[in-house]
Amino acid sequence: MSKTWKKAAVVFATAGLLTASLAACSSERASDDPTGDTTAGGDTGGLIGIAMPTKSLERWNRDGAHLTELLETAGFDTSLQYADNKVDQQITQIENMINEGAKVLVIASIDGTALGPVLEKAAEKDVKVIAYDRLINDTPNVDYYATFDNYKVGQLQGEFIRDQLKLDSGEGPYNFEPFAGSPDDNNAKFFFSGAWDILSQYVESGQLVAKSGKAPKTNEEWTSIGILGWGSDDAQAEMENRLSSFYNDGTKLDAVLSPNDSLALGIAQALESAGYKAGEGGDWPVLTGQDADQANVLNMIDGKQSMTVWKDTRALGDAVAEMVQQIVKGETVTVNDEKTYNNNVKVVPTNLLDPMVVTPDTIQSALVDSEFYSASDLGL
Repeated sequence: MSKTWKKAAVVFATAGLLTASLAACSSERASDDPTGDTTAGGDTGGLIGIAMPTKSLERWNRDGAHLTELLETAGFDTSLQYADNKVDQQITQIENMINEGAKVLVIASIDGTALGPVLEKAAEKDVKVIAYDRLINDTPNVDYYATFDNYKVGQLQGEFIRDQLKLDSGEGPYNFEPFAGSPDDNNAKFFFSGAWDILSQYVESGQLVAKSGKAPKTNEEWTSIGILGWGSDDAQAEMENRLSSFYNDGTKLDAVLSPNDSLALGIAQALESAGYKAGEGGDWPVLTGQDADQANVLNMIDGKQSMTVWKDTRALGDAVAEMVQQIVKGETVTVNDEKTYNNNVKVVPTNLLDPMVVTPDTIQSALVDSEFYSASDLGL
């Protein structure tokens, strides 16, 4: 068992004890409204607003449902809103939560630079703000940040490619194509920087060759290969374009840096359409990912994705639920990083969690044994 997994196990155990101790708190969940948003009703803690970016990605559905359940169990009213990746819609939802009397806002932002004015209204009413997984930038009115170590996510992806291709032993050259996340997502720069700080030396040495020419010269140029909105279809189209334009001479691609599973899904579809074969004796390139989405775990089982970096969002929800209760009770809020996350106005106190690598060989031990998925979910 890895050190990180032991940490996660402790978190799960602690969360289980907390849930059991709070089971006596009565609460009542209202039915879903026509927009797909939900409100959970409690009777002791006040209203907590939860703003999530979209229902179109599996992970946000898991995050929203888990956090709502924890807070409802603890006796809070909760308003859970999904904004369909529309910034104006998210701003309106947040403003409504403020007007409804929310004590705390938990916000996974769509555009981390667009919320300054609405959060000023929150500050005027002394509403505390926790940035959830994505840092909210350019405003003093964000009180805390809770996330996984996103730079480490990229490091784990870069190290995986390095180790699989034996780059530190001088192997190569290998054909390699890098992708980056959505330019409006603050986390995307950390994912790319973590990976590029590992891999850029091999690009410079010629061991990794991006035939498309789309290998940024520096970390700061990551947006040039970013996929706006993390769209699988857009990643697929970009990969198809690179394959047809630069790999039409019979040469094969050896590795692809994908920062998350949504992009990896589209990239895998493009590879399959181009004739790449998975499994023993195949020519499938090393392909990274992040989030352990079900479709991607199934691809891993089928040999169409090499790894995913798993950020167990249950642990993040557990941490944020605890932070909310600490805020409401006037207690010291749990943070462990007060230096790293500068939002261009202030350094935001952060509660940082560790991610972990999952490979086809560790799907059972990491994802099934922890009950993140059932064996039947994955056909195991």
